[in-house]
Amino acid sequence: MIIATAGHVDHGKTLLIKTLTGVDTDRLPEEKKRNLTIDLGFAYLPLDGAETIGFIDVPGHERFIRNMLCGVAGIDFVLFIVAADDGPMPQTEEHLAILDVLGINRGAVALTKIDRVSEERAAEVAEEIDVLFAGTSLGGLPVFPVSAMTGDGIDGLKTHLLETAADMPPRPVTGNFRLAIDRSFDVVGAGLVVTGTVFSGRANVGTPARVLGADMDVRVRGIHAQNAEAESGRAGQRCALNLAGTGLDKDLIRRGDWVVTGDVPAPSRKIDLRLRVLKSEGRALAHWTPVHVHLGAAETTGRVAVLGATSIEPGESALAQIVLDHPIGAVHGDGLIIRDQSAQRTIGGGKVIDLFPPARGRAKPERLAFLAAMEDADDGTALTDLLDTSPNGLHLDRFAATRNLTPDDMDTLAELVPMKTVRTETGALGFSNDRWAALRTAVLTGLAAWHKKSPDTVGPGENRILAGTGIRLPADAAIAIAAELVREGVIVKEGMGVRLPSHQPSLQGADATNWKKIKPLLIEGGLRPPVVTDIAEAIGGEPRKIESLLVRAGRHGLVVRIAKNRFYPPETLHDLAVIAEKVATEAEGGIITAAAFRDESDIGRNLAIEVLEFFNKVKFTRRVGDGHEVIRPAAEAFSGE
Repeated sequence: MIIATAGHVDHGKTLLIKTLTGVDTDRLPEEKKRNLTIDLGFAYLPLDGAETIGFIDVPGHERFIRNMLCGVAGIDFVLFIVAADDGPMPQTEEHLAILDVLGINRGAVALTKIDRVSEERAAEVAEEIDVLFAGTSLGGLPVFPVSAMTGDGIDGLKTHLLETAADMPPRPVTGNFRLAIDRSFDVVGAGLVVTGTVFSGRANVGTPARVLGADMDVRVRGIHAQNAEAESGRAGQRCALNLAGTGLDKDLIRRGDWVVTGDVPAPSRKIDLRLRVLKSEGRALAHWTPVHVHLGAAETTGRVAVLGATSIEPGESALAQIVLDHPIGAVHGDGLIIRDQSAQRTIGGGKVIDLFPPARGRAKPERLAFLAAMEDADDGTALTDLLDTSPNGLHLDRFAATRNLTPDDMDTLAELVPMKTVRTETGALGFSNDRWAALRTAVLTGLAAWHKKSPDTVGPGENRILAGTGIRLPADAAIAIAAELVREGVIVKEGMGVRLPSHQPSLQGADATNWKKIKPLLIEGGLRPPVVTDIAEAIGGEPRKIESLLVRAGRHGLVVRIAKNRFYPPETLHDLAVIAEKVATEAEGGIITAAAFRDESDIGRNLAIEVLEFFNKVKFTRRVGDGHEVIRPAAEAFSGE
């Protein structure tokens, strides 16, 4: 269990932690000099037969609120400190508002310095605390009158904390590992060490990881979890990670960066959330208000875009987008706090909903409906609702990344939530069964209309299969949908086109006669079929007429044009695609070079380049630097018959 303190400056937070644990959390010389907590302090209290309790001592002074916000990120429990002589003070109220907005609902109140006041005054302050906390996420907390000077009440508070920790179930170790960095330093003989709270997942010694923000690939060389050497660190623990990697430098790592594993999304400049404005605000929060943003251990500036309205009234919440000046790491459910432009006042906060807003239309009704569905805390419910509200398919990879779900998590969801998954070049699309049935019907209707209009052609190319359906998707998605419908047997692929099974176009008259002469030449040419001029010479025709015939043959799916003077039978392209797959399998990083493909196919450099460029065009491969990588199977891209 991780406990953070909260409360006004000089109410005895640090002394109380020292009394409970024996550790003085003021570690900085300036803190010792001024007797004032400036930065985060840390202490630990071992449990008998259970885990160690970790304490984060946060500053109470208003000037160091950013450090307080860093300290309360990812905690399980808050120990609120209120001095009996002062009672609730301004920072008491601000800390309470912050914790309320973050949704922290477990804690206790230590009513300190009772040795300085009468019992009547202590009881009066306890009543003030009850009134102040009522109606917040921390309403009804137990209050423990204590004195760190005399020891009165300390045993009772300590017992309560120990019993709470023993009874608290461990956080589920789900999702990818995420540790919010609050410190980084060099240790002699060990190297770079970062510390922070683990928000999710588990990391083991030896685990490959990344530092988001610094954009570094690292390896976890050692772990201290809750102040003890360990083989792993998991959600709900404070950990120190000894990192190894090329070019590591503590000066490149900042408070607010993340150590992560798996497909955690990159830091984002736009975050959609449900934003609540504090009741204490004197006026509504207007659209495009500049703010300071705090998330995890990170802080940056940005503006609030209110979605579907012009402002948010005090005490109210609404969907909003934070447009950041600098990207920060986040996932669904992370708590976020905003303060005013001068960083003097907390305005409100909320929970992250989505990290992939559209470039346009952030406040359109369909986008707001998407966010409303995405907001649900239950992954299965959210996925079901999103599939129902996504007629053009749901980007499953983005859904998983935003909600920090691992591939195993998604496999489990796929078993619980009925859907059709289509894998595209840019990621998987999910359709509800009803949406997929409607899409299939639209495609079949569109193909029937195509055949009626152009009966002498095989049908549209895969990338145009959605033409006339009203469904707008990128070419790679259309191609993937076509491939899935071919696998289902409801459409047929012929050449680079698709058709209904009932549609059988064929060449007629002189075209059919000449095709019977041309086809053997193309087949006999193997991987290097003759060009148009060679075909014309072989059968005694005019090159221009032969080219026109081959274009018409292409509409019937009999040949595929890859260059101005070069036509291939679909089956020959399939053979070349198989060769490309072989080259990719044997190549470093799966990258096909023109030279390697030329050598394996023996078709010459220029033709090899032409073929590879055509492969890119039809989304069988894609360019990567000076090479190419395979993005779908040859059998799917080209007919092998």
